[in-house]
Amino acid sequence: MKLIESKTYYNLAKAYAGECQARVRYEFIEYGARNEGYKALASAIDKIVYNEFNHARMFYTKIQDASDKEIKNIEICGGYPFKEKWNLLDNLRLAAEDEKAEVELYPEFAKTAKEEGFTEIAALFNNIAGIENCHKMLFEQLYTQLKNGTMYKRQTKIKWKCSACGYEITSKEAPAVCPVCGEKQGAFMLNLEE
Repeated sequence: MKLIESKTYYNLAKAYAGECQARVRYEFIEYGARNEGYKALASAIDKIVYNEFNHARMFYTKIQDASDKEIKNIEICGGYPFKEKWNLLDNLRLAAEDEKAEVELYPEFAKTAKEEGFTEIAALFNNIAGIENCHKMLFEQLYTQLKNGTMYKRQTKIKWKCSACGYEITSKEAPAVCPVCGEKQGAFMLNLEE
């Protein structure tokens, strides 16, 4: 079976569209975090934005490899979330939900690809599902820390590092303002579980 004649071809197009939309939704969240003074949080989200760009690029490449002719249009039908609003805390929770949907969907796409004989594409879907699961866990962690007020406060002393100038301090809480460069607390690097 040729890829261009398969269900996998349409699944690649759906996945491409989903990754493009996720990227933009997360850019909105990154923008909101930066505007609220959470520079380190915005940087963490920006890494996910770049991952989503690369997922879209990989799916797009597979679509392009399906034909040596120009692909005018691929008609796809799919639902895509529009839940996020302009609230940073809610958006972190909703982003985790969005990632969970991809974690559940991509193994189904992988199963179809494998059944149709596209083992390399099946592996791609499965690998990206694993990455999306890491994104989901990160968004959940960021949501929990922001909600519980533990993003810059801990029960025990830990090392805090200013992302702007490199100043380091070991304490239970990141300084409200960096004593070296004057950056606000949101510039201190996040302490996240691996």
